[in-house]
Amino acid sequence: MKFQAEIDVMPKKEILDPQGKAVTGSMKNLGLAEIQNVRIGKHISLEIEAETEEVAKAKTEEACKNLLANLIMESYTFKVVPA
Repeated sequence: MKFQAEIDVMPKKEILDPQGKAVTGSMKNLGLAEIQNVRIGKHISLEIEAETEEVAKAKTEEACKNLLANLIMESYTFKVVPA
């Protein structure tokens, strides 16, 4: 069975986010000063062939921990649904 995983990887709150800071500054220049504390991460979408949703979640967890996220500097969340 095929499953679709949607993964969001974000810098941890205590880690400086220079891209987010730059975008926050640009918001002020665009007249959008009410938008603050922008954090920029990445979104990853992948397809998994697995017997069950639990197996697909376990494979997604393994991929996040071992490759997709730097656990020292980033945190992640994901959702797995049937494709």
